[in-house]
Amino acid sequence: MPVTSPSPAAQDAFSVRDGVLHCEEVSLARLAEHHGTPLYVYSRRALRDAYREFADAVPGDRVAIHYAAKANANLAVLDVLAREGAGFDIVSGGELARVLAAGGQASRVVFSGVGKQVAEMQAALRAGVRCFNIESIAEMHRLDEVARGLGTRAPVSIRVNPDVDARTHPYISTGLRENKFGVAHDEALQAYRTAKSLPGLDVIGLDCHIGSQITALGPYLEALDRLLELLRALWADGVAITHLDLGGGLGIRYRDEQPPARPAFVRALDQRLRERLGGDASRITMWFEFGRAIAGPAGILLTRVEYLKPTTARRFAIVDAAMNDLLRPSLYDAHHGVLPVSARAGETHSWDLVGPICESGDWLARDRMLALEAGDLLAITEAGAYGMAMSSNYNSRSRAAEIMVDGSDAWVVRERETLAHQMAGEHRLPG
Repeated sequence: MPVTSPSPAAQDAFSVRDGVLHCEEVSLARLAEHHGTPLYVYSRRALRDAYREFADAVPGDRVAIHYAAKANANLAVLDVLAREGAGFDIVSGGELARVLAAGGQASRVVFSGVGKQVAEMQAALRAGVRCFNIESIAEMHRLDEVARGLGTRAPVSIRVNPDVDARTHPYISTGLRENKFGVAHDEALQAYRTAKSLPGLDVIGLDCHIGSQITALGPYLEALDRLLELLRALWADGVAITHLDLGGGLGIRYRDEQPPARPAFVRALDQRLRERLGGDASRITMWFEFGRAIAGPAGILLTRVEYLKPTTARRFAIVDAAMNDLLRPSLYDAHHGVLPVSARAGETHSWDLVGPICESGDWLARDRMLALEAGDLLAITEAGAYGMAMSSNYNSRSRAAEIMVDGSDAWVVRERETLAHQMAGEHRLPG
């Protein structure tokens, strides 16, 4: 019985065998027994196959795929994708260091983000990143100064805010006029003229990113059309743009969403570009920066039921994972699937899965029909993106361990944090 997912790779990676949920060839019950819970588990196969679906969608070199490291920057996840030849999208110097430590090539790194600091710019320039996505005029001047100080030129594109409604959660919508990201569309031409005049910058691209967890093709087509209008104006103005970066943000299926299939999504945008540009399409490479769509379905969070607490108002299943382990439900009211690792016979009831943190907002799932007993093991699905990456030590809870499954092998790719790890670097007052 395959787990419901939009991804054939994920369907193949997580399945029930002999009544027990497995990741590839490995029993999740056995992983929990050996490594404890909460526990993040990733499928190498699902990561690899998801990337390949994007990368192989269009023949030749018309499209470049960069993995958005913010979704999940575990070294093993980055390593799997680096071995596949993926590029990387980063938003901090820390992510650059992780990509390089995992075997990624700086020449395939795109540096995005609204608040790049001088030291981060210097590190990226010394490493030789592929491109900086500039988010403001102030950042443009700072990068020019930093590059000239190092005796080099920074390859740049400007992130243009196309004022397109991605029709997603307001916290993860980034392409509207009121969002903090990018340069307004009607100010972009002048911004490019300024960038072209600065000796420390080499203007090579045009960028946008309209949001995250977008499940329809329409907003992307609208954004692409707006960028193509601007691209022609830039070419006419003598700005030698060679790539168009459409960002990422393609959604996955958490509940009943129907996002476009990965290959179909890339092909549709490639076709639109070629239709609109005609013979000039050969002058442009299209770049993408996918995170959730690659990592999300490739991971689950294992958690164990500690107590059952039925009340007159709700039935609470208190589990050992909490909002510090998986923040998305508390932060976005996000929905994740919940599956029993081992099927249990008996009457089902509607349960709210809540954690031990002292917040009413500490919940992982609501109104799930399950047959439960204390001690049962549950899998929170589609947790490979923005799960461990957003985890914390709130309530002095140690962060979970992470496991990468590769066929019949299971590797610890992050050890469970200890209290000693938490307190390292802290000091009492003297005397």
